[in-house]
Amino acid sequence: MPGDQWKKIAKGKVRIPYSTCAVSIRGHEVTETGLGIVVGDPDGVLVPVPGTLLPVPWADRPTAQVLVDLEEELGVPSDLSPRTLLKRVLARFAEKGWTPVVAPELEFYALEHRESVDHPPQPPERTPPAQNYDMEVMHRASAWLDEIGDICAAQNIPTDTVTAEYGPGQFEVNFHHGPALQSGDHAVLFRRAVRGVLGRHGLEGTFMAKPYGDEPGSGMHVHVSVIDAEGRNVFDQPGEPGPLLASAVAGTLETMRDLHAIFAPHLNSFRRFGALSFAPNAPEWGLDHRGVAVRLAESSGVAARLEHRIAGADANPYLVIAAILGGMLYGIERGLEPGPMIDEEHEPPEPLTAHWESAVDRFAKSEVAAEIFGTAFRDVFVAVKRKEIEELTTIIQPLEYETYLTRF
Repeated sequence: MPGDQWKKIAKGKVRIPYSTCAVSIRGHEVTETGLGIVVGDPDGVLVPVPGTLLPVPWADRPTAQVLVDLEEELGVPSDLSPRTLLKRVLARFAEKGWTPVVAPELEFYALEHRESVDHPPQPPERTPPAQNYDMEVMHRASAWLDEIGDICAAQNIPTDTVTAEYGPGQFEVNFHHGPALQSGDHAVLFRRAVRGVLGRHGLEGTFMAKPYGDEPGSGMHVHVSVIDAEGRNVFDQPGEPGPLLASAVAGTLETMRDLHAIFAPHLNSFRRFGALSFAPNAPEWGLDHRGVAVRLAESSGVAARLEHRIAGADANPYLVIAAILGGMLYGIERGLEPGPMIDEEHEPPEPLTAHWESAVDRFAKSEVAAEIFGTAFRDVFVAVKRKEIEELTTIIQPLEYETYLTRF
């Protein structure tokens, strides 16, 4: 929008088709959602998120951006807005006098610029085949890493540590703990900033879950603690872990299969999981163990928290945080027990499904998903994902022509 039109969005005068909540990843309308042209494609209202009007330093001309939410009509929240759905889960915590505190960790890859979108990715020049915590890699990337840091400061994105991860051209950025809703905002803004800055440096940035078949994927790990009205961490109880934290862990494990389609929402997402990979693939937990889905880095004290390690960097941050918090409530409200830790002798649980369609089918029937997200969102999400499955799995890949076309 032209800058002199800012009052329109401030007053809720900017509208956009409500069906934008329900298009496929390739931009196609999904009539099975009941939205779009089948009902005349009515408009919703864009409502600005207070405090998110910020500069876009990587733009070629003076530009600002603002996060917006989509409402059915002014003052009527949408059942399909991920940000609104997270707010509804947070309201359930507020009823107990609790406030979740969240810190995401996001992994991404820097790539050489490609001339065509169908060209395979390549790491930046002089990137070693494995760069785990490599300070020389950090030095070579310092120009654009520093710029990302400056932009995060300008946009009030509370980034903490940045490290060179294992994959060639892979990096991880940690965020400071903060309110859950703002943590979702920060993750969205950060992904946009990374792509913008790398583009200015003649590179590409991607949060795709698995850009290289033989290298680690990129995850979105989420640390969660909960404080009460006096600012005390409710998980700081006797035990390792205490009763509340144990039940929260149990809830995330119990709901993980039902919510897997949120944590792994795309065809490529499922390439990230595998035995002995950096991505856990079964609902297990442990104390300071990075091979499990739910890790307790601290099980007592002011820093008592769980770390949920299933989601990919390609997932929607608001939906991921809502799913994790909803799972925690599921366990706490039912007083669930998490069962043995990974280091204790027990029968290992069945791995999470390796199939996108199976995850979507389970989400479609899930009462847990309906409890957390509502049936309206659940059903629209499923319709969109089934359309994407139909679109993407029927495309014949070049590898299939290379392997089969001349053999039979």
